[in-house]
Amino acid sequence: MAKVANRGAITACVILAVIMQALDTTIANIALPYIQGSVSASQDQINWVLTSYIVAAAIMTPPSGWLATKFGRKRILLVSIAGFIFASILCGLAQSLPEIVLFRLLQGFFGAALVPLSQSILLDIYTLEERGQAMALFGVSVMVGPVLGPVIGGWLTDNLSWRWVFSINLPLGLLAFAGVTAFVRETTRDTAAKLDWFGFGTLSVAIGALQMVLDRGEQLDWFGSTEILLETVICAGAFYLFLVHTFTARKSFVDPRLFRDRNFAVGMMFIFIIGITYLASLALMTPYLQSLMGYPVVTAGIVMGPRGLGTMVFMFVVGRLIGRVDTRVVLAAGLFLTAWAMYEMTGWTPDVSQWTIIWVGFVQGAGLGFLFVPLTTITFATLPAEMRANGTGLYNLSRNIGSAVGISIVTSLLTQYVQVNHEEIAASVTPFNRVLQAVVGPHGLGAANLAGRAQMDGIVTQQATIIAYINDFKLMMILSLAALPLVLLLRKPSAVSGDAAHVAIE
Repeated sequence: MAKVANRGAITACVILAVIMQALDTTIANIALPYIQGSVSASQDQINWVLTSYIVAAAIMTPPSGWLATKFGRKRILLVSIAGFIFASILCGLAQSLPEIVLFRLLQGFFGAALVPLSQSILLDIYTLEERGQAMALFGVSVMVGPVLGPVIGGWLTDNLSWRWVFSINLPLGLLAFAGVTAFVRETTRDTAAKLDWFGFGTLSVAIGALQMVLDRGEQLDWFGSTEILLETVICAGAFYLFLVHTFTARKSFVDPRLFRDRNFAVGMMFIFIIGITYLASLALMTPYLQSLMGYPVVTAGIVMGPRGLGTMVFMFVVGRLIGRVDTRVVLAAGLFLTAWAMYEMTGWTPDVSQWTIIWVGFVQGAGLGFLFVPLTTITFATLPAEMRANGTGLYNLSRNIGSAVGISIVTSLLTQYVQVNHEEIAASVTPFNRVLQAVVGPHGLGAANLAGRAQMDGIVTQQATIIAYINDFKLMMILSLAALPLVLLLRKPSAVSGDAAHVAIE
């Protein structure tokens, strides 16, 4: 393979596009409480800003390969960058919750193709011997988001406005767009390439309806609502049609032969659980630090940064272990680290020290570092090469759906737990509770003392919220431990192929 001209410039511009997309997955987390106040949204509603982006990206990731084949990879990459910049500007200008959710959907639609297309460009311009270094650089760019996102987002929100967490994409995007325009060559187009529109459409409807159920269920009393029942029926019906079409059509959107490979099938379940635990915990940490602990937004971003740093550091460590240590042992270690971090978080109160938050976050990030690369490597190690392109799209779809489902579930449970805990604690707040009298005095609970009662209600709400967070952390700990049996189902490949390792970081 001859050395590609301007390879350094091509690498820089596609890496910049990846960083822009990766940054947006976490940079908005730290600004959520400010966005919530600006658009007058409730705690469960504001998380639509996160889930709408993830769901849109999940839907549009699988057809990105077909779009590149049909219209040309460079053209689709340029459209994706331009669309992402435009949607980011709209997010920064949004004045209401529906507007920002809609614009985040646009961001997800356009941003979905940035990561896989950038990776495919890097694989094309580097030789087989050099691809390991290229993929390591690619992996670092993917993980820059979790590391820098909270820090940059916190600084921008504190010193300028939450709107700047989206506007920062403008200079990054323009540089990436100019670089791709100048240096990246167009690929050969296959105008005859066809997409299974029925399979793609039914899967998209099923994912969208599922997310609506999860996002609006708590607000509308779940299945006591006609809307939730209707969305559930639509989700189940669309998914049924998708399955029937997948197993009966000649060339379906998802090749059913993929699931005959045991490692791939288990890997899909595994990455779904990882998606739930990692991004859901990030969505919980922001309001915990800012609302319960009263951290300034910059401080919250700084103490959350080591989580991504732990992931990035241990991705390199684990990269050297692959091939020397049984991958299943590495995966088990990652799950134990994640579960340990969650266990430590179940003992947190608003008095927990910054150092504790930092080292627990680093451990949790390290757990993901132990999971991410080896899981993807072993998932694709036994899959035929001609099926890997289809498999990577489905694999990333499972991860994105897991993230969206996880955020919705923990947010919904948090709201529900707060209500239940408040009711249970308030039942003990009576003038006859001698322990309480010793704390607030014999007259602190008097019926005429309205200010005292309001203060006491605030204390009860705070305690109920702390317990609710502990319950969510405990649930994610249990999920991490529940994934351990999946390690035993994975087959140890005779040798990890080069191609399998190349898709490990996508």
